[in-house]
Amino acid sequence: MSSRETLFGIPAPDWADPAMQRRMRRRHGGTHRLRWLGIAAITGAIGLLLLLLVSIFSIGYSAFTQTVVTIDAPVAAEFIDADDITESNWNRMARAAIATLFPDDAAGVRDPDYREVLSRGGYNVIRNTLRDRVIANPELVGETLRITVQTADPFDQLAKGLVRRDTPEDRRRVNNRQIAFYDMLVEEGRIERRLNFWLLTNTDNRFPEMAGLAGALRGSAFALMVCFLISFPMGIATAVYLEEFAPKNWATDLIEVNINNLAAVPSIVFGLLGLAVFLNFFGLPRSAPLVGGMVLALMTLPTIIIATRAALKAVPPSIREGALGIGASPVQVMTHHVLPLAMPGILTGTIIGLAQALGETAPLLLIGMNTFITDVPEDVFSKSTALPTQIYIWFDSPERGFVSRTAAAIMVLLGFLLFMNAAAIFLRARLERRW
Repeated sequence: MSSRETLFGIPAPDWADPAMQRRMRRRHGGTHRLRWLGIAAITGAIGLLLLLLVSIFSIGYSAFTQTVVTIDAPVAAEFIDADDITESNWNRMARAAIATLFPDDAAGVRDPDYREVLSRGGYNVIRNTLRDRVIANPELVGETLRITVQTADPFDQLAKGLVRRDTPEDRRRVNNRQIAFYDMLVEEGRIERRLNFWLLTNTDNRFPEMAGLAGALRGSAFALMVCFLISFPMGIATAVYLEEFAPKNWATDLIEVNINNLAAVPSIVFGLLGLAVFLNFFGLPRSAPLVGGMVLALMTLPTIIIATRAALKAVPPSIREGALGIGASPVQVMTHHVLPLAMPGILTGTIIGLAQALGETAPLLLIGMNTFITDVPEDVFSKSTALPTQIYIWFDSPERGFVSRTAAAIMVLLGFLLFMNAAAIFLRARLERRW
């Protein structure tokens, strides 16, 4: 047999042949092109993601600080009702406190240029702070209290450099007289920028400088709690029955197909279902986290069922066979052996489903969770908003100050989503068993 032939008589390739080398170059060239196309696609996707994140952070980071004015508020005895301190003249006390800021004594209180430096909700903040602190400690009468109040949104943006001083006065939101008064307060040490805790502790407000996410955060928490309490046990029970106990026939095949199809249904369809069934038919309260959680549960159920079935399939058959071999019943096999071993995958799927539900907006809009709510919801029956719908409300607002707060709310939502996905990865890595 010639050295140019193989065992079966087929000629061996001549690697030195120019034609063979051209074919090899084309083959390797195709491999390299495919590899570089993949790298380019991944790089482009990462670049677009970074562009999105940078644009959000560049707009929203300023909302995490707030410009405030420090006011020396005198608690004069003339404003206090000696018989009933709760009935004291808190309005006059608040006006006297505000008057200490302005030149020419109290004249500035009536001057719109000066008055507009403070937040339009600042008067209520001063009055309520004085009332609460003096009632809690009557010994403060005769002393001077230091109270911090948010500046109005134009002056907050002036402090952050978003309103340029060199812009012509007729195109600025603050005039030269107001800027001079603002600079005077800065020289007196009354103006400073602080971390904006109000963004997380205040509820929604018509004024950007006073608006916060407290109501939306609790509304989302209530809705997710309802969603979890409904979808988690129901999803696991459905998956266990279909995977372990249901007969394999056309009915179960139809159910499985429908479950897989429901996972791809647009979320707005679930919102329409919630509007028609939960609100119009059952008459449940509109804008309530209870209804929002039920709608989100319908959306999350297919995800949990599919993830649970995949986790159950991943458990080796030898576990079931060994348990059955020592006399365990099918239910004992499932509850004592298979389900605990599949729990890491089930929890991962559940957390991912809840993270998806947290970011949904369309179904919550249809059931009315986009109304203007200024109170923190006390329970699942209270009217409320949610984080995604609060972002929608602020984005639709004409006030310029809500632009940065919208981006900041998106950053808060992204933070929660990252935390939930990180928790899913951690649980899977910590609890998963390899066979």
